[in-house]
Amino acid sequence: MSRSDDRASAPGSRYQVRALYSADTVTVYQAYRPGIGLPAARDGRFPAAWKRDRMTWIKPSFLWMMYRCGWASKEGQETVLAVEIRRDGFEWALRNACLSHYARGAHEDRASWIRALRRAPARVQWDPERDLRAQPLPHRSLQLGLAGEAAARYADAWITGIEDVTPLAHRIKALLTEGDVGGARALLPAEREYPLDREACAHLLP
Repeated sequence: MSRSDDRASAPGSRYQVRALYSADTVTVYQAYRPGIGLPAARDGRFPAAWKRDRMTWIKPSFLWMMYRCGWASKEGQETVLAVEIRRDGFEWALRNACLSHYARGAHEDRASWIRALRRAPARVQWDPERDLRAQPLPHRSLQLGLAGEAAARYADAWITGIEDVTPLAHRIKALLTEGDVGGARALLPAEREYPLDREACAHLLP
């Protein structure tokens, strides 16, 4: 994985999807207990213990995932997975998602938002992006929750590869602890602003 852009000076909208992506795939991150994460990385698919009836949250931002899981140190989040999925699946989820919270302007009224939320197979939440020291940045980073049809498509059709990046998380954290910020930054995934179709995703931009 090559060096990431300097997130603090990242151009674009306040609401950004910054990700490692190719012409066909986009990488998202999840953290699990080893009993889920290790078999998933080994087999390239989630094991039977993975609960399909629960909403699963995917995050395109490596640093937001590190903020959330404490560099793979939090209980139940000791194994960090880089899950490569098809871009057409990712974009289907965005088109069919609903904001996880009511936002005036994005919805006609609160009642219409509640109806949309109940129907939607995916949810979007925007949280402040984080830098290497877990400090919030001006732009917001995407979290995408998948349930029902979206979760099934994710597990069965969209995934093209799963990698255990826990050693990478530990290495970057160790460099930060040693004060080698430059060395830590050089190991970050090379994330760029994803070419979000803002017209198709206008319902997700508060």
